[in-house]
Amino acid sequence: MGQCVISREIAVADGVFAPGRLGELTQIVPFEMVDEVLSECGATQLRLRKLPARVVVYLLLAATLFEECGYPAVWSKLTSALGSLPVPKVTATGLWHARCRLGARPLQALFDLLRGPASAIRTAGVRWAGLLVVAIDGMHLDVPDAPDLRARLGKGVNQYTAASGYPQVLLVALVACGTRAVIDAAFGPRKPGEPLLGRRLLRSVHAGMIVLLDRGFATNAFLQAVDGTGADFLARLSAARKPPVLRRFDDGSFLSRIGTAQVRIIECEITIATTTGRTTAVYRLATTLLDPRRYPAFELVGLYHERWEVESAYFAVKQSMLGRRVLRARTPPGIAQKIYALLTTYQVLRTAIADTTSTAPGTAPDRASFSIALQTARDQVIQAANVIADTTIDLIGAIGRAVLEHLMPARRLRVSPRAVKRPRSGYAYKSLRVDRRTYKATISIDILLTQPISP
Repeated sequence: MGQCVISREIAVADGVFAPGRLGELTQIVPFEMVDEVLSECGATQLRLRKLPARVVVYLLLAATLFEECGYPAVWSKLTSALGSLPVPKVTATGLWHARCRLGARPLQALFDLLRGPASAIRTAGVRWAGLLVVAIDGMHLDVPDAPDLRARLGKGVNQYTAASGYPQVLLVALVACGTRAVIDAAFGPRKPGEPLLGRRLLRSVHAGMIVLLDRGFATNAFLQAVDGTGADFLARLSAARKPPVLRRFDDGSFLSRIGTAQVRIIECEITIATTTGRTTAVYRLATTLLDPRRYPAFELVGLYHERWEVESAYFAVKQSMLGRRVLRARTPPGIAQKIYALLTTYQVLRTAIADTTSTAPGTAPDRASFSIALQTARDQVIQAANVIADTTIDLIGAIGRAVLEHLMPARRLRVSPRAVKRPRSGYAYKSLRVDRRTYKATISIDILLTQPISP
């Protein structure tokens, strides 16, 4: 029987810098970018070690692709395809010291360089009426129950105990709904809450955006702050709020005021029907888009549904990348470093997806599978493939080809009942008879016409 030998050349950095890469994603986060960030942060090593600062940055980014592995295992994946290249032997303790030396600032600076909507003017599905559609919302990330973290973050409470579960970090992000890319993010303790952290994101909010907000952000102060940026907003108000009717429009909406912001209020009844029954709820939306002819009430109600794209972004981070695991760092600086690494890698993947779908005119980025992109990126890291860009720039690459071959169908309306994500008992789903299936649904929207109320 004959033998077939397949050889492959890899192009990586020289010497001890060889393990420092992120597979094909290195083309989006090139060596020059990382070196510039390290120089600006004063984090470049004074002497050449086994683990130069650039290598540690890529190690932290790669670790977010392999959350089920410890850092020594991630190091093995980064070096497995380097063949006969002289790769230094490192220990778990050496990796820990290297991460501590680096700190969080270089990862924060790298995220600041890469964050953004990841879209062009012609990217399908990212704008409505000429406005970039974005949303602000928050999620919680579990961190280890270490003394320092517990003292700084506290623990949650429930009806069973005074304190329970893991300490949590609150992450609030400004997300481009069309691409699900992160434009900006801030994180901190759970208290004092989302609106305060959301204020830090307003530096990235500007004219030409329509900001979608849930009820938790619809306070007078926050809505006035968003209005002050020059951007428009579409926010859901709580049922308890009774905004004054200043003028009634033909489409059923009415002019009102929230604090110093002049707004248009749309009241509607939304009914969702599935094979299991019908659910009806009344929504009250407030927007700074005051022209009812240019921005019809019915279309604005449909647009508000796009706010759920931020939930899809959070699902990709918490489920696809983290696998709902606890963040592995055990100190506040380590947690910050880890979160910025996680956000950076997520943003790089979203950029790769957006670049890919831009080559297929009319293809919306939300048809691309994040899981496919993630798994292909992992393979490229292990194989040390496509690290150095060719002289001809290819926006697709191995990740893009995998994404385009497995495009998801156009968005269909599907709903699933709310369920306990982490039951106290492994048998709780059966004992509580929780329905975890999803159902095809139809939706009907009725704009409500109410009698004018004097201010």
